[in-house]
Amino acid sequence: MASLSFEPATYDDLDPERRPTLRQALVPVLGIVLSLGIASGYLKLAPHAPLLWSIVLTAAVGTYWLGYSWDDVYDGIAQSLLTGLQSILLLFVIYALIATWISAGTIPGLMRYGLSLLTPTVFLPVTALLAGVVAFAIGSSWTTAGTLGVAFVGIGSGLGIPVPMTAGAILSGAYAGDKQSPLSDTTNLAAAVTDTDLYDHIHGMRNGTVLAFALAIALYAALGLRAGGTIPAGRIADIQTALASTYELTPLVFVPLVVTFGLALAGYPALPTLVAGVFTAVATTVLVQGAAFTAAWTVFLNGTNPETGLDVVDGLLASGGLAGSAWTISVVVLALSLGGALERTGVLAVLAHEVAEAVTNRRSLVASTGVSAIVVNVFSAQQYMSIVVPGMTLRNLYDEYDLDSADLSRAIESAGTPTGALIPWHAGSVYMAGVLGVAPWAGAFGLAGFAPYYFFAFLSPLVLFASTLLDRGFVTSANVDGRSTDATPADD
Repeated sequence: MASLSFEPATYDDLDPERRPTLRQALVPVLGIVLSLGIASGYLKLAPHAPLLWSIVLTAAVGTYWLGYSWDDVYDGIAQSLLTGLQSILLLFVIYALIATWISAGTIPGLMRYGLSLLTPTVFLPVTALLAGVVAFAIGSSWTTAGTLGVAFVGIGSGLGIPVPMTAGAILSGAYAGDKQSPLSDTTNLAAAVTDTDLYDHIHGMRNGTVLAFALAIALYAALGLRAGGTIPAGRIADIQTALASTYELTPLVFVPLVVTFGLALAGYPALPTLVAGVFTAVATTVLVQGAAFTAAWTVFLNGTNPETGLDVVDGLLASGGLAGSAWTISVVVLALSLGGALERTGVLAVLAHEVAEAVTNRRSLVASTGVSAIVVNVFSAQQYMSIVVPGMTLRNLYDEYDLDSADLSRAIESAGTPTGALIPWHAGSVYMAGVLGVAPWAGAFGLAGFAPYYFFAFLSPLVLFASTLLDRGFVTSANVDGRSTDATPADD
């Protein structure tokens, strides 16, 4: 379960003398939008430089306009980095895990047998379903994408399925399963920060999650009817031959997978579970693949560069190892630093407060909660903040409108958790792009990226907003005390 080492300040917690007005809060916000928009859309820069520009702007606004000291801003950055430390460590380990699973033959084995069992027509919906089951069982969308997801990208490529489509299906399943898992850190965090019983929170999300995921599966089934096209004669056989001639693909190559998922199912934390997967994969590389001990650990650090005789397979199985995580982790560190600066200077609290001020009834409260989670996701670049900030800011309003805390927890997780991967500088998006090998938005209309095919990210908040508009899906009865769902806050 995720835990925060601090509680982000709410609007009322802020010192009135240093609390930004909406106009002041919008200055760094607009600066971030312009920096990232110009840098990525016009200058074609990676997100590192515009994130740094945004941190400098936010710190300048905080120190020279709002009266905060540099130590205040730095403390906010440090606290945010501490909050995201587990994500950073997971990035290190998963990059190493992917490399060692390739050298052990685990991922090549999954690819070989998956190509025998799956067809282009059923591949996308089956991928989403399997990813959902695994993420539900182990409680981690990141682990699911970094293990099963990498293998399915290879299988899909062999079947002629474009990588962005495969990545979208993997993410839809991974986040849908994660949202319903009692082992998930975000699920536990959403329940904890809203003071909701964990299983009440999961039950409150169930109908919306199932509907959104079922719609996504239907879209993948329709997409699969034309996605794969005609596979060139002998293509699958050539890939399987290249894999079998390079790796010793006995059942023993799946030991790292069994150990990793077995520990996860037994309830062990993600980080030690993945480290165990790395050690098991190194042992399999030595004992099954016949590699030297030092060579196996060199793969752990520097990644893989196989020579199978087939370029498409070499490209799929090339990995960067621990050292290859530097680009991704540097973006995450900068994004977390920006989120910390925005939180400490009160910008996030003011934005959430302004949303709360616009609330006039129950429908607008739930809808505003979902919008707040997405907005905080954009500017904090981490899903924990997207849960904590609106959860803490708005929970008193739910009491005033006689709504259950599960209505609040459902709204922030339905809109916040799945949408992070759509935001290019978000920690979740950077991670998913790194392990799956495709950016969220690329090419004309973004169609070369995974975002247009990550259906669950759009459907989950849309189902939340639609059910709210139609006066459906509230955990509490609409007329518990005789008022309609459009009632004003309850009198004391």
